[in-house]
Amino acid sequence: MTAEIKNNRSNKNEVTCPLLGLLLVSDSVRLPVVRSSSRVKHFKIHQGDDGFHIEPKHPFSSLIGVVDFYCANSLNTTGQLGKPCKKKKPETQDLNHFTVDEWELPKEEFTLEEELGSGFFADVYRGRWKNHISVAIKILKNSELNHKEFHREVQILKRLRHRHLISLFAVCTATMPYYIITELMEKGSLLKFLRSPEGQIQDVASLIDMGGQVADGMSYLEEMNSIHRDLAARNVLVGHDYICKVADFGLARVIKEPFYISEDKKIPYKWSAPEAISHGKFSIKSDVWSFGILLYEIITSGGVPYPGYERRGCVAVFQELKERLVNNGGLPPTSQLVQYLLTRAAL
Repeated sequence: MTAEIKNNRSNKNEVTCPLLGLLLVSDSVRLPVVRSSSRVKHFKIHQGDDGFHIEPKHPFSSLIGVVDFYCANSLNTTGQLGKPCKKKKPETQDLNHFTVDEWELPKEEFTLEEELGSGFFADVYRGRWKNHISVAIKILKNSELNHKEFHREVQILKRLRHRHLISLFAVCTATMPYYIITELMEKGSLLKFLRSPEGQIQDVASLIDMGGQVADGMSYLEEMNSIHRDLAARNVLVGHDYICKVADFGLARVIKEPFYISEDKKIPYKWSAPEAISHGKFSIKSDVWSFGILLYEIITSGGVPYPGYERRGCVAVFQELKERLVNNGGLPPTSQLVQYLLTRAAL
């Protein structure tokens, strides 16, 4: 029995599992196929009030339960399932091999399409390069401060290349406003995704995987002696197959000392470590604090940290260290998380 997936979105996303017994579960009825004796078979997983099932007589509360059962028992006359197909690792991307070293491209090569978001410093659009490659285009709003932030962010992005960090494609600086061109992540920000219907149905295993991807990218940042300073679900982007990449490096810095001192008042209070709020002291450790808050956002499907507190009201709370993130019933028991991690480690 062989599982083989042909994803018609692009050749890059094609997944093939040529070994016997491998399986793949997808949210699309067109994708999962099982090949037995050179014949392709599709098995639809149904979801009802009693849970998930392929056969009504064998319902399970989770997809993992369905897979575990048919790994031990025959699936109709096809035989038992084996191990799941491994996802292709995400890769860093470029428009072409020239833009790796030559970052400047003319604006005329880019077409603006849909506005994806707007902020104090810039607006972000979906666009196309030479009318055939989808990209994200960040258009800087004109001001001297914005130009300083622009050059700092571009320099950071040029030196960082990792599968879980957003890839810089090009810049347009011949005329104002300046453009930053990056890869396009189709599902948008992690925060938006978590609050969407698709995000609301993600199981704990999927949510933990997303957190692990962010941790992988942040670990690379540490290796590169860099700190992000604004890590939050709103600054992580989600693409096909739930690939997550850290983005928005406007506040990022390369550090030569163990910590970086800043007098900048643009502090995301609810995501910042106490020492960053009280003394403007940022480090790898303060990024770890922010990562903890991001995990809270993930596991609560986009919940707001420290609800009931205004941003500046968090300062006194953190300084006295009296308030913890509250479980309002949306968090799974710690034992469930630990059991899942132990199960994964044993595979």
